[in-house]
Amino acid sequence: MPGPVWKKLQSRKQITMTPNRKIIFTLFLLLFAAATPARSITEKIEKIDNYAKMLMSDWEQPGMSVAIVKDDKVVFQKGYGTRELGKNEPVDPDTVFAIASNSKAFLTATLAILVDEKKIAWDDKVSKYLPEFQMYDTWVTSELTIRDLVTHRVGLDTFSGDLLWYETTYSADEIMKRLRHLRPVSSFRSRYGYQNLMFITAGRVVEKVSGKPWCQFVKERIHDPLGMARTTCSVRDLPENSAFPHNESGGKLRVLHRGNVDGADSAASLNSSAADLSKWIRTQLGRGSFEGKRIFSRERAWEMWQPYFARQLSEQFTRDNPGRNFSGVAMGWFTYDFLGKKVVDHSGGLDGMLSFTVLVPEENLGFVILTNGETPVFRIMMNKMRDILLDAPERDWNAEAKAQVARNRERGAETLKRVDATRIPNTRPSLGLANYGGTYSDSLYGDISIIEENGGLVMRFLASPRFVADLEHWHYDTFVIRWRPSVAYDFPRGFVTFTLDGNARTDELKIDQPNNDFWFYELRPRRTQ
Repeated sequence: MPGPVWKKLQSRKQITMTPNRKIIFTLFLLLFAAATPARSITEKIEKIDNYAKMLMSDWEQPGMSVAIVKDDKVVFQKGYGTRELGKNEPVDPDTVFAIASNSKAFLTATLAILVDEKKIAWDDKVSKYLPEFQMYDTWVTSELTIRDLVTHRVGLDTFSGDLLWYETTYSADEIMKRLRHLRPVSSFRSRYGYQNLMFITAGRVVEKVSGKPWCQFVKERIHDPLGMARTTCSVRDLPENSAFPHNESGGKLRVLHRGNVDGADSAASLNSSAADLSKWIRTQLGRGSFEGKRIFSRERAWEMWQPYFARQLSEQFTRDNPGRNFSGVAMGWFTYDFLGKKVVDHSGGLDGMLSFTVLVPEENLGFVILTNGETPVFRIMMNKMRDILLDAPERDWNAEAKAQVARNRERGAETLKRVDATRIPNTRPSLGLANYGGTYSDSLYGDISIIEENGGLVMRFLASPRFVADLEHWHYDTFVIRWRPSVAYDFPRGFVTFTLDGNARTDELKIDQPNNDFWFYELRPRRTQ
């Protein structure tokens, strides 16, 4: 503030100053500058609060909770809306939400603790601790390090293999056993591909070295020392005052069941509150220290925030986001530049629960946003809070998000029309419905059952008890997937096609289910029964 004000005053020729006046004026500017931050942060918080209220109304967002940390103090925390649609259960800073992939920073912190204790090193080979672990490529298996596990550079596609942990009954060990069937899409360490399975594997390293399950280790070494008493590692252990997820799967906004992701504990299973996470933010900004307690060393904190892999930014992205030029993959975090400052962040997303954790170390600033819906509110709020807190130029993120949602809906409607135009009318299945029934097995995922029920076909993913769909004939041997309400994910229209062998018997399922998270095309289920 003093710099621009001083230059402006100097540019006005009518102002002249004696030495004494200069001293007095300099003192005034110093006092003004010293007073500005307290008043400024109050004004910023008021603006953020008003913006949050507007978003809640504009998007009919069920609930949200936020907290802001500045200079090792919680300067703002508040809840908005309701924990469960249709009930008068207000969200407050203690309301627990699923934080999904924000769990990953806790995972790397547990590894950092073991590095500090010299029980592991970041560049140790994974095979040293998990000799049973295998990737599709044996050379990658032999070269893979702990650092590779947590920097998304192993050669697998983004979200590859996530059907193994999402709502399945598989344990972390079973998931790790099956991932050897995942084919890479790039060479080792050559391309970014966001990976949950590698973080699950890293959690198994913690267990092998410490002798304790990851959930127990993170509780004893991080949550308990920080006083994060409301933070849990499973939806089975949620305290009172916990939010329910919501989305529009089924065509209208509804309350969802709380998804079981226990198999992905170290990648996505934590549940926490804004109040608890403010302690985590203070620990991060304290470079591993919280109220005199050393959780991990400054050296490890520095290492976890370093970009180990560059994320490419398009020219269009940099034009649309002035002030951003670089983006990198850290360990359990992402990092980028914004108006000359380093930002460290991560988001989280599960059915009906979207969140953000953001750190600006140079400003000793951080904040968290937790939501229980699938609107863009969490991202709009993140952008606006960052802009307000860092004095960025004004930008209408809300209007931009509304325009993007409208464009997406228009594109979705156009896609449906194009697909409808390809349907061949007046066709019949090649076989009687009962003949499509059977068990179809995939080496990666496991078994998928098709049976005839009440004059129609029903598909069940046996390792995912909630994954049940009715199959409605489309044309020839292709059927539309109609997911039942037990499925929380808001899948668009998808298809299953049966192929026939030379004996006119079904031999393979081809699943075409568009979405942004789960790659059904990785499955090659063939009839086994």
